[in-house]
Amino acid sequence: MITELHEHRMALFTCDASRYFAEKVVDAMNRMKPEGAPDLELGPLEIARFSDGEFQPSFAESVRGATCFIIQSTFPTSDNLMELLLSIDAAKRASADRVIAVIPYYGWARQDRKDKPRVSIGAKLVANMLKVAGADAVMTCDLHADQIQGFFDFPVNHLYASYDFLSILKKLQKEFKDTLTLAAPDMGGAKRVHAYAKNLHTPVVICHKTRARANVVERIQPIGEVEGRDIVIIDDIIDTAGTLTEAANELIKRGARSVRAFATHAVLSGPAYERIDKSALTEVYVTDTIPLDPSKKELQGKIRVVSLAETFARMIRRVYNYEPISSEFPL
Repeated sequence: MITELHEHRMALFTCDASRYFAEKVVDAMNRMKPEGAPDLELGPLEIARFSDGEFQPSFAESVRGATCFIIQSTFPTSDNLMELLLSIDAAKRASADRVIAVIPYYGWARQDRKDKPRVSIGAKLVANMLKVAGADAVMTCDLHADQIQGFFDFPVNHLYASYDFLSILKKLQKEFKDTLTLAAPDMGGAKRVHAYAKNLHTPVVICHKTRARANVVERIQPIGEVEGRDIVIIDDIIDTAGTLTEAANELIKRGARSVRAFATHAVLSGPAYERIDKSALTEVYVTDTIPLDPSKKELQGKIRVVSLAETFARMIRRVYNYEPISSEFPL
């Protein structure tokens, strides 16, 4: 006979690569908590590392019956993904009630289709691995393609940086008045930029891009009115910054007064920092789903980081309480 009911509880954990972000999320959740409620803390998730490179996560407290949120972006190296998968597996084997993988940046998302023969679809494979590991749901932000949500056989809580970016864009709109124009760096970003433009009631420029090969831009042709405009390029990812900086330089050549960029995920690999620093871009706004490289600090003068910690904090509370999240995002 059941003589006692145990209150369901939330447990928050982070893997190593996203600890900087998880700590900000917990601070934001504590600022939002009801008066008198106890402070939340990140739970102790320990990673034992072996000399051959293997590692083993373990929880240093009971998670039996808890809803576990495990925070980890899966940017390179692939150890970050493996650490998340092993942590999910450990939580399920320790009898957690639900395990929700909070993945601010979902790596491998650009491998979302067969764009040539005999290639993998990495975004689908990662979704399968998360399911096999034991995840009950995923929370992520600005997937490279919305249809990736269909790769999962469990709920995907898809967040958008638009909530945080729009407040900055509206300030720029007041500053520039009638000259603000939004731009997509390539045809694939047209849907995203049109969603922002609809909210802000601004014109749109589309940059038609051709590539010589992966990560190498051959030519960019802007489509739309450029001369005399203050242009903001909207994208989801900045990787090598080749497309972004070539687009910005081309827009300036064609008479744009200024060019800025907003992109959610600052992958910034290879020569990205150097390219941005030397480009015609005035400012580049990114979020903290991926940390900036501290060794490139002297090249970050144009980069502005917008934190998504409060957005994730609100959404974690909503998901934990089975509340809808869609009303939070205007686009």
